[in-house]
This record gives sequence, C-alpha cells and structure tokens, in this order.
Amino acid sequence: MAMRPPAGAPSLSRRTRILLIAAAVLVVVLLGGSRLVDFYVDWLWYGETGYRGVLGTMIGTRVVQFVIGGLLLGGAVWLTLWLAYRFRPVFVPVNGPEDPIARYRTVIISRLRVFGIGIPVIVGIIAGLAAQGDWQTTQMFLNGTPFGQTDPEFGNDIGFYAFTLPFIRMLLNWLFVTVAICFVVALIAHYVFGGIRLTGRSGQVSAAARAQLAILAGVFVLLKAVAYYLDRYELLYSDRNQNFFGATYTDLNAVMPAKIILLVISIICAAAFFAAVFRRNLQLPAIAVVLLVLSSVLVGAAWPAVLQQFVVAPNANEREAPSIERNIAATRQAFGLTDDKVTIEPYSGTSTATSAQVRADTNTIPNIRLLDPGKLTKTFTQLQQRRNFYGFPEKLDIDRYTVDGQKQDYVVAARELDSNALVGNQQDWINRHLVYTHGNGFVAAPANQVNAALEDTGGQGGLPRFTVSDTTTEGQIPVSEPRIYYGELITDYSIVGAEEGAAPREYDTDTAQYTYTGRGGVSLGNLFNRLVFSLYYGERNILFNSSINDNSRIMYDRDPRDRVEKVAPWLTVDNDPYPAVVDGRIQWIVDGYTTLRNYPYAEQVPLGDTTQDSQLGLQGQRLPNETISYLRNSVKATVDAYDGTVTLYAFDDKDPVLQTWMKAFPGTVKPASDISDSLRDHFRYPEDQFKVQRELLTRYHVDNPGEFFSTVSFWDVPSDPTVQGNTGASQDAQPPYYLMTGLPGQEGASFQLTSALVSLRRQFMASYMTASSEPGTYGKITVLQLPADTQTLGPQQVQAQFLGSPNVSSELNLLRQNQTTIDYGNLLTLPVAGGLLYVEPVYIERAGQDSSYPQLARVLVSFGGRVGYDANLATALDQVFGAGAGAAAAATTPTQGSTPQAPAAGAPTPSTGASPELASAANEISSALAQLKAAQQSGDFAAQGDALSALDAAVKKFQAAQSAAPATPATPAPSPGG
Repeated sequence: MAMRPPAGAPSLSRRTRILLIAAAVLVVVLLGGSRLVDFYVDWLWYGETGYRGVLGTMIGTRVVQFVIGGLLLGGAVWLTLWLAYRFRPVFVPVNGPEDPIARYRTVIISRLRVFGIGIPVIVGIIAGLAAQGDWQTTQMFLNGTPFGQTDPEFGNDIGFYAFTLPFIRMLLNWLFVTVAICFVVALIAHYVFGGIRLTGRSGQVSAAARAQLAILAGVFVLLKAVAYYLDRYELLYSDRNQNFFGATYTDLNAVMPAKIILLVISIICAAAFFAAVFRRNLQLPAIAVVLLVLSSVLVGAAWPAVLQQFVVAPNANEREAPSIERNIAATRQAFGLTDDKVTIEPYSGTSTATSAQVRADTNTIPNIRLLDPGKLTKTFTQLQQRRNFYGFPEKLDIDRYTVDGQKQDYVVAARELDSNALVGNQQDWINRHLVYTHGNGFVAAPANQVNAALEDTGGQGGLPRFTVSDTTTEGQIPVSEPRIYYGELITDYSIVGAEEGAAPREYDTDTAQYTYTGRGGVSLGNLFNRLVFSLYYGERNILFNSSINDNSRIMYDRDPRDRVEKVAPWLTVDNDPYPAVVDGRIQWIVDGYTTLRNYPYAEQVPLGDTTQDSQLGLQGQRLPNETISYLRNSVKATVDAYDGTVTLYAFDDKDPVLQTWMKAFPGTVKPASDISDSLRDHFRYPEDQFKVQRELLTRYHVDNPGEFFSTVSFWDVPSDPTVQGNTGASQDAQPPYYLMTGLPGQEGASFQLTSALVSLRRQFMASYMTASSEPGTYGKITVLQLPADTQTLGPQQVQAQFLGSPNVSSELNLLRQNQTTIDYGNLLTLPVAGGLLYVEPVYIERAGQDSSYPQLARVLVSFGGRVGYDANLATALDQVFGAGAGAAAAATTPTQGSTPQAPAAGAPTPSTGASPELASAANEISSALAQLKAAQQSGDFAAQGDALSALDAAVKKFQAAQSAAPATPATPAPSPGG
C-alpha cells in the first residue's frame, strides 16, 4: 500500500497565534532585557573612559561572526532539508496501519514552514552564538603583522603560526561541524520522507538520498585531507617529547610523511564517495573508508611508534639534538631571553671579605631592605589607617623615590576606601554610596630604615618611618591631589557631584566635606540613565533620591586592573598594580602582556602555575592558567586614582602582536614617545614576566643540546624558606624581590628585581638572577652563575643555619615568650664583595590582639657560614665581618638605634652612649662615605683611595671613642641564658 502525502496544512487559530506571539515576546524580554541593560551600562562606561571604539570593534566583530556562522550552518541545514524534501519519493510505502513514521511524516509535511524554516533558524541562532565568541582570532587574522622571522622547518614567517593558521583551523572546524550536522539532518530527513527505508533484509536507499549523503561524506573526507595538510605545521609545537616542545625526530621523519600519505588517501576516499553518486554500489566508498582507517592506524600511529621505540629511543641524545637546538633558540626568542637581553657572568659566590671591603660597598650595604612589604599591612593599617573605612592591600608595594637628593626604595601604599570595612550605619545606602566615596592619601616609608631599635623606645621601635601626603599633610613625597576614587579595595559604586552652591556631602575629614570636581564617572543627569542604573543595581534609591541632580556622576568598575582589562581585552594583565606619585598625582601603574599560545618550537608554559609563589594569596587574583609560548610586556598602563583615566602606552612597540592589536584598535595605545620621564622613572620590571623567565632560565641557560638532554646543568627555583611548613611536593616558590642594590662591576645602586636559583633538586646556590628597572638599562637581565661544584649555601640552608645557631635559637625562644609571635620577613640574597650576603628581618607581634601589628625586632645576617644577629643591622654586619663593617648601614639609618648584644668572637660591641667624641666620629664616617660615593660615581680612583683612607681613620676614631666612653644604662636585650 502506498500513500501520497497531503498537500495542505491546517492553520493555527487566532487565539493560538496570539498566545505564541505573547510567549515569544516574554522570552525575548526576559532573556534580552538584562543583556540590553548590561550593554547600555558598558556603552556608557566605555564612553566615559574614551574607549568606546573598543566596544564597537568587539560588538561589530561578534555581530559579523554571528551572522556568518548563523547563515553558514543555518543555511546549510535549510538547503539540506530542501533537497531532501524536493527529491523525496512521490509515493511512500506504508508499513502497515501502525507505521509510526507515517504519523510524523504527516505532521511535518502539514507544517512545512514551521519545520523547514524553524529548524534552520534555531540551528543558525545557536551556531551564531557559538561563532561570535572567538572574535580575537578573527581580528588577529585580519590585522596580522609579520614577525620578520621564519620557522626552521618550512620557512614560514612566525606570523603565519600566530595569526593565519589559527583562523584557518577555526574555519576548518566550523566546516567540519557544518558538514557533520548536515549529514545527520539529511539522514533523518530522508528517513522521514521515505528516501531511506529499513524494510527487508538490506533496506532501500533512493538515488537522491544516496547522492546527497555521498556528497556530504565526500566533502567531510576532503576536509579531512585539508586537516592533514595543516597538521604538518602544527607538528612544530608538538609535545611528543617530555623534555622539550617542537617537532621531534619521529615527528619529522615518520609523522610528517604519514600526514602526506593520509592526505592522498583522503582525496582518493573522497573521490570514491563522489563516484557513489553515479553508482548504486557502495562497495567502493566502503573500501576507501577501510583503507583510510587502516592507514591512520598503521601509517599514522604504528609506524611512528616503531621508529620512536627502536630508532630514536636508543640514541635519543643524538637524534633529538637538532630539535633541542631549535627549541632552545625559539624559547629564548619567544620569551625575551636572547643574548642581547640576558648576560650570564661567572661569579665565585665565596669570599673572605674584610671589614674595609664591606664598608667600601656603598651601593648595596646602605640600601639593604629591612621592611618586607608582604608583612607590614597590619602595621600600616594600625598606624596610618586613620578611620575604619580606610585600608591598605594585603601586600604593599615597593617603588623608588628621590628625596632630598637621595634616591632609595620605599614601601608604598595608597590609603584607599575599603568598601568591605564599613560598619553599622555607615552601611546605610546614602552613607555607603554618597558619603563614603574615596580614600585619602599616599603613605610611604624608606625600605632600609626603622624609627629605632625595638627596645630603645620602650617597645615602640622597629616601625617604619612614615611619610604621608593627604588632604591635611604634605610629606616628603608631595601629592597635589591625594583623594583616591579608583583603587584595588573600592568594590562598590559611588555617586558624586552636587549642584552649584549646594553643601558638600562626601566625607573628606572629620571637619570637612568635599564635592568631586573631576571627570570620572558616568552622568546621572537624565531620568533615563537613572532608570537604567536603578535596574542594573536593583536599587530604587538611584531613581528617587532627591540629592542626585544634573551634576551627579556614578563611578563603577573602579579597580585599576579591571579597567585596563576592559579597555584592552587583548591583554593579559599583571597581578600587581602599584601606586606611584607622578607629577604630583597618584597613578596606578599596570603591566600588560601580549601572549601567544603556539610559537613554533618554543616551550609552552602554564601561566597560572608558573607565576604561583608563597605571596600569591596576598597580592590578589591568580593569573589564568592558560598555556602560552610567547610573552612580552608590551604595554604599560596607568589609571589615575582621582578621575579613573586609563592610558595605554606601547612600551615594546617592536612587538608584532602589539602592532597587530594596534591595527585592530587604532588610537587606543599611545606611542612610547609619549611616556614622560617622570612616569618612566617609576616603571618596574613586572613580577609575573620575571617569574616566567626565571622558570625558563633554570633550563634554557644551557646552550649545548646534549647537556640539555641530560639535564645535569639545570637549576631550580627555591621554595620560600620563611614560610613554615613550606616543604614537600606542593611547596611554594620563593617570590622575587625588588631591591635598591648594586651589582659587581656596576657603578652606583640601581632598582632591580632579584631572585636566587639553586641546583636541580639540591639546595646549594646555582646562580643569582636580576632584572634592571632603571630607565637606561630597563629589561637587562644579569645572571651571576656560580661554579658547578659550589657549596655555597642556598636560601633553605641559610634559614636552617639561622634557626640552628645557638645564640639565635635561644633568643628567638625568649622573644616567643610574653605572648608574642615571630614572623620571618623576606630572606634577601645580595652579591657583596665577591660572595653572597643573606639578610632576613625578624618581626614580632603581640598574640591574640586585633590591634597588634608586626614590629622589626631583629636582623639576621649570613655570609660565608658566619651568622650575625642583632636589633641593629650595623651591629649584625659587624658580628659577621668585624668591627666597622656596618658603618655604611649605620650611616644611612641613624635613628635605628643599637641594642647591647652578645658579640661574635672578636667583634667589639658598640655602646649606646652618645658622647661628643662618638658623635664626631659618626659624622666623620658619614662624610667619608659621602666622599667615597661621589668618587665612585665620577670614576676618580685617586679620590676613592683618599675616601677609603678617611673612612678607615674615622672608624678607628669611632672605636677608640667607644672604648673610652663610660657605660650608659640601657635596657639590654635578652641574652642567651637569660
């Protein structure tokens, strides 16, 4: 029995159509209304910051991709359905009265428009939503910039792998999906329309169904041939060998030829499918598919495995040498570790430095940092918070400033409004959003000084020497506008601005209110904007509060890092923005990185894991753990703390990735020539980039492929020895440290980011790595490499030496008494007089009290196996090197004080008395040190000799005056044995 499909289709009733339309409108409102509000809020924000073109480019690219993706897949599905319907059998046999397909067939044919248009539209919308997400790949392809460097295998410019290949692969994947979905749709449609019947032993397939399915299958296999062709290029970032990335011997000599063979077989297989359009017999396509599958197994998998096992593995050091050499060169190029940027110098690491040699080091010793920015947040908070709603970040920052003609590093922080610290009635909507709107002041403290020794001031010593600039005080670092409306702790929105003549309402001080006069924020001067933000925040007060007027502005998205990420979504932003006073204004400086996932032969680095260290939890969110094989600190960004202005500077304008994004977003990044000298003076070498380069240099300092393969010369990043329980497989790395210090052969001190490196799976020192942040030498990495057989102690061993010293351990036990806890500050490694000097501050804090805070109690010093320990750095240096060695440190920190302490053997202990003779000798030491520093800067060796002679004479005079001075009563520090 056969049945002809009915021609007509019943129409929907008017009531049904109305209900369907109402339901559709409701769905659109529910799903699209909030998105429209979000979009408008973003549109206003980008307009306020001056980067609306960025949003326009992103939205435009996504819309185009949505349309193309929707038309591609939706149109292909519509064409597939139309062909299946157009060439359906005229008469379809019905398998009895209970045939379920006949019922579905009747429903579908009776509503052809619903199914024939509705299904492609739904598929198209879903496809468009998926396609619009990957807009960055499209923009990189459209604006790709050549690198001017080629890969060593095919000779293609690196830009092909960075910009072109990812786009081609994206298109190919979409074509795969389109063909696969169309094949499934055609299969179902022909079955429903009767072109495919499953009755009988073998079933029946109409000629039209066979032709359509065969063409789709042939196109799919043809696309597979294209994929095999592209696979050859992607072998250049293969991870077959666990020791390096890039095409291995097996990839080049087995896998790559196999891809060509499979490509040819795929073309033959596609031809077999196309031939099936004209032949009823499907044996030829079946044979071709079997051939392709067997070839994939034998040629694509088995043969490379055999070659790897029996040819490469027994001689891997020789077979893989060319690939390792390529990997080393590519990794250094991709991560900025080339010879013009990295200098590796031999360094003994051991020295028998004399007291005079240490005194002569006026670059490092006077600048030894005593304040750990990771430990002093509570100290800053208790002493400089002023009000409960102000706060400081969990990890403070280090920067350098020139004060009274002397350049040194400071621990710095902005006194921000902490949105989460408001309590009681302060959390009322008016107070939270209209009154408490901003922070107040810039707080800094010299990193190498404290106010006095702990015991010299009745327990009030060991504290930073603050300099504060706010609305009521002007410190040594003057700020013209100290109010902070944009910062890391401000998480809520604020509404600012008032009518002319109206009384100010924003809290400024206890006796004064303030009205914001800057250009930050979005206008609330019209009813529509107020309505939108009322919906956005779910807050009716925005709409009905009478104090909001034509001059009112709403500030939101106020975190500096978030602001930079929004205006430059193509950047990876560093974890640690830091405040700097530039031309009198507080600017947040944010480092931005350009990255690539696949750089031929370069090492692939998990960014989040590599930048993990013991202080990560203090400085904010972790970087995304995306895999990268290229990294450049190509952008320096600033965010004005008062008006939120975001400025992007092209710091590495030779970076092809940056040039590509500058083409995609013209006018958003200013040239490097626009960077003022005052701003450049505060640029720091970024920590996250340094951590990645540090990890890579543990292996890629090796030049010889055979040595690289054996791993014998590899290093390790040490774990942080100051963190209790930081041992085992999950130990956190020691963070790098910003220091104002000198280097062997370098004139004067410079601001550097430094790190110790130890031998592979051993704790002995292997090298010392430092990156310059000075404008003239910015980015220059120096590695001081110790001899391979060195026994110089590393950080963990030095910490064990500190804690194992009888004098130290006994006094630490005494300090722990009296309800105090001990916290170890950063263990600094410093190259001094041919050896390595270790310095570690020790802080104490009253236990169990919310108002307690860390104070510097002692300083630990180690050099060449000798340990010094005192409340005063100068005395600790004297204990290690002999009398007078710490004179340089004492001269720069005259207010540190001195505490009587059991001296090391042969090292006299200075008295705390302050006789005229002692004061005169101390002044002569300071004068001699100044003369020595000036002579070193001018390169006058004769003057240096005279200054050293004067310094020796002054030290001897100081020692003589100290011996002759009468004992001065003082409160002694606890000594071993009580």
